[in-house]
Amino acid sequence: MKRFVGFEHGMGIGGWLTNYKRFNVLAEEKRNHITIGDLEHFDTYITEKDVAYIASLGMDHIRLGFDQIVVEETPGVLREAVMERIDAFLSWCEAYGLNVVLNLHKAVGNYCDVQYGAQLLDDEGLQAGFVDLWCRFEDRYANKPAVAFELLNEVLDVDPEKWNALAERTIRALRKKNPTRKIIIGSTCWNSADRLRHLKVYDDENIIYTFHMYAPFEFTHQRGVLQAPTCYYNRVMPYPCDIERYRDYARTVQGAKNPYPNYERMDARFVRDCLYPATVFIKEHPNAILWCGEFGTIRHADIRWRENYMRDVITFLRDYEIPYCVWNYLSTPNDGNRFSLVDDDHRRILSEEMARIIRGEV
Repeated sequence: MKRFVGFEHGMGIGGWLTNYKRFNVLAEEKRNHITIGDLEHFDTYITEKDVAYIASLGMDHIRLGFDQIVVEETPGVLREAVMERIDAFLSWCEAYGLNVVLNLHKAVGNYCDVQYGAQLLDDEGLQAGFVDLWCRFEDRYANKPAVAFELLNEVLDVDPEKWNALAERTIRALRKKNPTRKIIIGSTCWNSADRLRHLKVYDDENIIYTFHMYAPFEFTHQRGVLQAPTCYYNRVMPYPCDIERYRDYARTVQGAKNPYPNYERMDARFVRDCLYPATVFIKEHPNAILWCGEFGTIRHADIRWRENYMRDVITFLRDYEIPYCVWNYLSTPNDGNRFSLVDDDHRRILSEEMARIIRGEV
């Protein structure tokens, strides 16, 4: 497999321009507003010191998530106050030798906190706006080759051909402006590895393919408040663990008799089977670049269990020479799935062992 040079091991940033507050609790007419408090958050949540610290951990890139409603004032019009902060962030990354993935984390009509009554892949107007947004990003950052564009985070469980069509349309528009921009496209069903087989693969060395890894969900999202199953189950789960003790999760929540029929333990073997589709993609597309753009564990899980899980996932990725980006640096209280790898007060990695693991020293 070809290398994703400069993007071997990175750190995701959420909670800054995405997942920083819950828009759905606001009155509909106020959901698109950027307030004074929001601007203060943008100025203080991530600063040059944070970028310097991420570089000191040995990372070579940062994946920065942003929401469409945060960067757009109205369709076709960017919020200059927000874009200037992204400009500053890119300059900090350049200063500390970090490459950047700009990731559209929540697009209007796909996984967005503000509902517009239409789905992205079924609405021509939303699709035109999606393509236009990326073209405006290309115009703004045309002179920054170290910046990759990740077209859309976690496409829903939709018809993959509809997503392939929109991705191809966006790629064609960007290629007219920049033939060498690094463009990242992910699979459907929230970037599941087993949906990589549906992705259109291009004869273009600057297109990168991505997937996410959160299996087993009941461990990585344990006692999470945003998803009904983990909220209902409300159970602490270690890693590794004896599957037999947790089979009731499927019986009581998923309505199945046996969630993991081939396993006695949830451990590295489990992780490898979950990620097996990624190895199939590599075998079938040896000239393509595959990048694991997101994986992690909810932060209130015991740090030893988090280390165990991250070690197993990264060991697998390194065995198959798959570059990766961990999720995530810091989380806000509004993010019900807080996956922070640093503490809130001092912004230092939660354990030196975790720092070693995410650098790939497994």
